[in-house]
Amino acid sequence: MFSIIQAAGWPIWPLIASSILAMALIIEHFIRLKTARIAPPQLLDEALSISSLSVPAPEVVVQLEQSSALGEVLASGFRALNNNPNCSEEELRASMENTGRVVAHRMERYLSALATIASAAPLLGLFGTVVGMIEIFGSQSPAGGATGGNPAQLAHGISVALYNTAFGLIVAIPSLIFWRYFRARIDGYLLTLELAAERLARHLKVLRQES
Repeated sequence: MFSIIQAAGWPIWPLIASSILAMALIIEHFIRLKTARIAPPQLLDEALSISSLSVPAPEVVVQLEQSSALGEVLASGFRALNNNPNCSEEELRASMENTGRVVAHRMERYLSALATIASAAPLLGLFGTVVGMIEIFGSQSPAGGATGGNPAQLAHGISVALYNTAFGLIVAIPSLIFWRYFRARIDGYLLTLELAAERLARHLKVLRQES
């Protein structure tokens, strides 16, 4: 591996740094976007169950809020009623929507950095290719002929050009794939949160009409 890095020259170091950062972001998103931390499957049904007769007590709402991102959204609806039992349906929905925006922003944090790496890595590889081409032309004889050039410098220039091009694609392709994967996963979570908030809003509306 070190011999490859040495053959690729100094332009490969920004690509190596980008690859390490991309790997860290991918691992971090896999951990942060676990279903259990965002939208546990049974949480909505449990929230509807504990509020079948009345709005849960504040301490129960706090436990719900700390459970997951979905719990935060549902807890904001319960908290709005605990703070103001006469709040309108619009205010209730607005409270959950605002919390949903905060949760969405937290899920999308650093995702743009992964997209930036996916876009910048081929350009960094192209930069290394240009550096290698410069070294190739620099190895030629003053008269412009290839026979009088420096073979070692010529070989090194070709190595720099090819290794940086390849490594730029190696970094960019997985980064792009995982960026699209996480983007789709977040969109799915946001839809789940939106539908859950809508269902809770209808449930609380019926609950207040019955009380």
